[in-house]
Amino acid sequence: MEQAKNIAVGLDIGTTKIVAMIGQENEYGKIQILGVGKSKSLGVHRGVVNNITQTIQSIQQAVQEAEAVSSVKISNVVVGIAGQHIRSLQHSDYITRSDAEQVIGEDDIDTLIDQVYKLVMLPGEEIIHVLPQEYKVDGQAEIKEPIGMYGGRLEANFHVVVGQVSSIRNIGRCVKSSGLDLSGITLEPLASANAVLSQEEKEAGVALIDIGGGTTDLAIFKDGIIRHTAVIPFGGNVITEDIKEGCSIIEKQAELLKIKFGSAWPGENKDNEIVSIPGLRGREPKEITLKNLSKIIHARVVEIIEQVYLEIKNYGHEEQKKKLIAGIVLTGGGSQLKHLKQLVEYITGMDTRIGFPNEHLAGNSDEEVASPLYATAVGLVMNAIERQQREVIEIQEERPYTEETAEDTTGEHEVQVVKEAKKERKSIFEKFFERLNNFLENAE
Repeated sequence: MEQAKNIAVGLDIGTTKIVAMIGQENEYGKIQILGVGKSKSLGVHRGVVNNITQTIQSIQQAVQEAEAVSSVKISNVVVGIAGQHIRSLQHSDYITRSDAEQVIGEDDIDTLIDQVYKLVMLPGEEIIHVLPQEYKVDGQAEIKEPIGMYGGRLEANFHVVVGQVSSIRNIGRCVKSSGLDLSGITLEPLASANAVLSQEEKEAGVALIDIGGGTTDLAIFKDGIIRHTAVIPFGGNVITEDIKEGCSIIEKQAELLKIKFGSAWPGENKDNEIVSIPGLRGREPKEITLKNLSKIIHARVVEIIEQVYLEIKNYGHEEQKKKLIAGIVLTGGGSQLKHLKQLVEYITGMDTRIGFPNEHLAGNSDEEVASPLYATAVGLVMNAIERQQREVIEIQEERPYTEETAEDTTGEHEVQVVKEAKKERKSIFEKFFERLNNFLENAE
């Protein structure tokens, strides 16, 4: 087995499952999924690693399964992070330029972003993400791209994502100890958003709710820019736990009940609909009414949705200026619960749809991969492909100009592509990621 060229791998380390997904871009710019490996996640609680050995075993199992299906050797991966330790805040900062006669360039923006990275956080926390929103140049507001403009004072509003250093280092350690190289880290709600949201939705204003096993992730977009992110430490697992307690059955049975017969809307079930659960060794079977089951589910789901809706309202969704016209998109394994869409619409009064990651997948992709369950993994593969393309462009830029290279590289289109790519800001996470990799290498 060889590591083929242009192969990208996403590793979604979740609370209930770990998914390794191998993909590559086809000639139509869509993603061809070559193999998927899935294992039960044993060492993760609410998105945070709490057992290194078990997490390493689960990662290796998922990777081996993906390699067996695709006959491709995996060497490096892009990993998603979430977890209850993630929080975000808004921050404004500015720099005064030494020469206002010069146009604003890439360096000025980098200086401003670097300044934000130096903000003092709580002990044990580190800034992972600095996302510029809008800029101001000499007091002129609502500028999306200040490069090329004149001005002495460059100001910006930032969306800053903060995480616990130890939690992120633990994930890095697990990946390295599984024999893999870390080629990037991405915030999971951003990966899911890339996989299931259209550009039109991001422009109009949309809230993505990714209901996972241990956490529910929220990402809000407006005018094409990420405006707010939050991780709520509840997911599908607490619903299963409630069923287990409320019906006095074991977890495996509770999970099956939720998937097969569960509904978020109690009115849907009649009183005489009953499901019989086999009793434990030598005991009588248990009879559970579907109405009771959906009441238990309904109570917990309402709690999760209300917490998420509170975050959306805190962003300022009620104001006309910040209104999210495209409403809500639900994704993740928890979004497959029956009648959840109707309940979300009822509680929030916002248009809702279920988000499938099939828009970016090749037409002949397996139906299972296009499930909301794999939205984050598909988004991580997309992120890995983008990183590869950026590296190729950087290598092209570094090639010295000679007569031989002139023949095979020039062409107005290619020059334009390189120029466009050069404009791209340093990938979010890159500075933090460099520090993390240095730490992991020194720790070995």
